[in-house]
Amino acid sequence: MPLIARAAPLLILLVACAALGAALIFQHVFGYVPCQMCLWQRWAYYVGIPLAAVLAAGGTRLPSGLVKAGLAVLLLVFAANAALGLYHAGVEWHFWPGPTSCGAGAAGPSTGSLIEDLKRTRVVACDAAPWHFLGLSFAGWNMVASAVVALMSGVGLLGRRPYGSSSVSQYR
Repeated sequence: MPLIARAAPLLILLVACAALGAALIFQHVFGYVPCQMCLWQRWAYYVGIPLAAVLAAGGTRLPSGLVKAGLAVLLLVFAANAALGLYHAGVEWHFWPGPTSCGAGAAGPSTGSLIEDLKRTRVVACDAAPWHFLGLSFAGWNMVASAVVALMSGVGLLGRRPYGSSSVSQYR
């Protein structure tokens, strides 16, 4: 089995954890409040990270069909998330309108006082990117990270062969 096929779940796990970790650091350390679409894009990581962890931890002990199915799920989840990131980036660049429900951000922990909570709550619009790096917003970078994870899933999926078979054993 090619090394990339064996390493794909671990690489996927590392990239996905780095992407979600960066989003959480920007939110909780630097104070960037996510919009509703940003929160939607995190669901792929909430599904993908545990699945990649199981596949990576299972290694060669897992049945090949189960690993293929897991990689196929990761491919679909992160390809869809890359499309959502592209859609969100297009909303930020005003190429197309975003959902009408998109405008509520996240608030901090409740103080027990509705008036105080309302004063502290920042509404974040989905069409206003608060940050750019190399021309891409958070949504754009999420699109890149999700596309990379989807690509790694596809490479791992295509590189999987049933355990115990190799190109050398065909000629013995």
